[in-house]
Amino acid sequence: MDSTVIITSMVVLIALLLIVGAPIKPMRFLAQGTVKLVIGVLFLFFFNVFGATIGLHLPINIYTAVIAGLLGLPGIASLTALHIFVF
Repeated sequence: MDSTVIITSMVVLIALLLIVGAPIKPMRFLAQGTVKLVIGVLFLFFFNVFGATIGLHLPINIYTAVIAGLLGLPGIASLTALHIFVF
């Protein structure tokens, strides 16, 4: 697809949501899920930065980000334990 079509459709969708209004419950759920996913990615990024000094690396993908975002530091610890014992 052309980038102009994608940008135009996003602008139209945002304008439509501003005019009509979005349902509050699903949007709140999506926003909380997105925030947790971003926090999980940040946890993994900083773990990889500091874990590189001792030879640990966790891949940053959707599955590890969800686990790290939902479980927090225990999720990072469990992913690390899985990485150590499996590989």
